[in-house]
This record gives sequence, C-alpha cells and structure tokens, in this order.
Amino acid sequence: MNIHLSSKNTNPSVSIQITGSKSESNRLLLLQSLYPQISIDNISNSDDSEYMQKALKSLELEKEAITVVDIHHAGTAMRFLTAFFSIQNEKETVLTGSKRMKERPIKILVDALRQLGANISYENEEGYPPIRLQGKTLDGGKVTLAANVSSQYISALLLIGGRLKNGIELHLEGKITSVPYIKMTLALLEEIGLHTSFAGNVISVQPKKEVASKKMVVESDWSSASYFYSIAALSEIGSEITLSSYKQNSLQGDSVLAEIYRDFGVETSFQSNSINLKKTTDRKLKTVDYKLDNAPDIAQTIAVTCLGLGIACDLHGLHTLPIKETDRLAALKTEIEKLGGKVSITAESLHLRPTNTIKENIAIDTYQDHRMAMAFAPLAYKVPITINEAEVVSKSYPDFWKDMGSVGIKSIED
Repeated sequence: MNIHLSSKNTNPSVSIQITGSKSESNRLLLLQSLYPQISIDNISNSDDSEYMQKALKSLELEKEAITVVDIHHAGTAMRFLTAFFSIQNEKETVLTGSKRMKERPIKILVDALRQLGANISYENEEGYPPIRLQGKTLDGGKVTLAANVSSQYISALLLIGGRLKNGIELHLEGKITSVPYIKMTLALLEEIGLHTSFAGNVISVQPKKEVASKKMVVESDWSSASYFYSIAALSEIGSEITLSSYKQNSLQGDSVLAEIYRDFGVETSFQSNSINLKKTTDRKLKTVDYKLDNAPDIAQTIAVTCLGLGIACDLHGLHTLPIKETDRLAALKTEIEKLGGKVSITAESLHLRPTNTIKENIAIDTYQDHRMAMAFAPLAYKVPITINEAEVVSKSYPDFWKDMGSVGIKSIED
C-alpha cells in the first residue's frame, strides 16, 4: 500500500505510548527460553519480535523433527537464533528468511560458533542463510572475532554464554563497533543474575544453569522515538510531544537523540516514566557533524531532519548500514536526491547538502526497509509526500501511521 501524507497542523501537543524496545525484547525473549524463571512486561509488538517468539516456540516440537524457521526480514532474530539453535541438543533446525535476508552475511557468526564446536552448514550459498543447525551441547571457552562487525554477532554469542559449560570469553580484534548494544546485552545478563566482564577487547560471561525468578520490564524503543524528535524539530516553536515509557539512564544507544536534537532546537525533559520533547527555538545552523558508530539506526532520521531544516550534515560511523534491510546509504542518496538534496556517500559516511526548495508530491521508495518509510514521513510537515509500500513499518512499529495521525499528519491510502 502507498500512503499520501500531508499536514496543516505543525504545532502538536500530544502524548503517545511507544511499544517496548525491539532490541531489548528480542534479547530477553531468548534469555527467557534459556532461563524460564524470567517473565517479561511491555514486549515489543513489532513483526521482528513476533517472529522471534514464534521461532522460540518451535522448541515445543518433537526432538526428532527437522524444524524450518522462517524469520522473514528479522535480522536480529536471524543472528540471535543462529546462536540459540546451535546449542539446542539433538534439535535440527533450518533457519531461513526473506530474499533480502538470504543476501545478508552470517559467516562471521557461524565461524565463531564453529570455533566453539557448533555443527552448522549452509543450504545454498557459502556465508549466507539459509543455514542448517545440528544442535548440540557446547563447552564454550575462548572465541576470537573481528571487533568491527555487527554488534548483533557479538550479542548473539554473549546471550548463550551462560548456558555453555565453561561460559564464553570473546577476544575482539580491532576497534569495537556499536558498544552501547553490547553493553545493553551485558546489562540484561547481569540484571537476571549472570556474571559478566568487559575489559579492553575481552568480554566474558560466566556459566549459570538457573537464575532466580524475576520480572523484566522492557523500556520503550528509542529508535521509534527518533521520528517524533524529527517531528518536533520540523514543528513550530512551542510544540510539545510526550512519549512513554522511557528511562533517563537508558541501555539503548539511540538515547543519544536527546543530545543530538538540541542542535535542532528540541529540548528533552525526563519525567517519572516518560520524555517530553519541546521545540524551544529555531536554530539557524549551517551544518552539523555526527559520529554515529554507536547509534547507526538513527542516521536516516537525522539526514531527513536536516533536509527538512535546510541544514547540511556529515554523518560518520555508518559502515553497518549497507548490510541492513537494504543498503541504507545508497537508498538515502537516491531518495533525498529525488527531493532536491545533494548527497555523497562513502563506505561508512553520508554527506548531505540541502536544497532551498524541497520538491512536493515525491514518491519515496522504501526498499522493504521500515526505517526508510518512517524517517521520511515527518517531511509531511514541510511538503506533501508519498511513501510507497508503507506497510513495511510493521517490522518494528505497527502503530506508526496511527501515531503520525496523532501529531497532525494526514494520510490517504492509494
């Protein structure tokens, strides 16, 4: 479905409940399968988390059965479940996904698990899903891998570490990327009672068969909050948006939004379980420069915000974006240039030079990428715009279009 967006109300004053973090939910769902003593509140209602739950329920099938698990576009689930199913003793699983998922590399994680003794083979192309996992008991121990890979590979190994006979000790070679996501994983492990350490480039998780009963509450998703930061930045002075439920000391790397969007005149105040975004000034910045190694998922939102405000931007640390749901750097360049902006990209950066006049009624292609759809939607505050294949938002934020209506963005389905 294609959606045509426009807005006459650019001065919102609303409160919105955001679903639980997809990143936290998927980590805790896997941990709950390893440690049934855990209960979880405020689980994400995203497609990714639903696929994760469905995949984990496949364990209820007979041990002798070969289970085919299709996680569609859910990249986090693919990485986490690769590690999870590799330690399910006497359980054979074929893990597959969408056409795009079969183009996303998994070799680094598979090689690391093979170092531990895992029995994993490729069904088609070497290094890519689908993969076949012959689950077995693993002793664990030392594993070495490159530090600048997706943090999801590292988190996948850490999440199963406590159920390995000798725990796990990761030795990371080079500069570590997306550190907040690794720290999120370790913090959740500590919260349920496991012992971890992170010193230099060595991360370890000590073995533990059982944990005490504990209720875990998932914080709302900061990546989803980014689109409301963009709305606030593009709105009139005095606009206010309240989002819940959020923590001031968040585990999520994307919480850096509160600091970044100050540059665009948006002030964040923390209340008991929510954040209030208020547009306080129209800042006339000519250019901004951010290193987003620890929060690459908000790059698309920031680039579109800058386009809407007529601000140039240089965004660095984006080396993981080409292997996401689409090549996000190439996609951003194509779609922003449709609107009149000028974009150059490298293997790890994006450089935007904005336009004085954003073109109206341009149709934005989303490339089956939820963040492309959501990042461009706030531009409706500036010009009428069309989002193609708008249903893709369900991957992480099923209520997105309803909540856009709450801030005054009118949508008409094609």
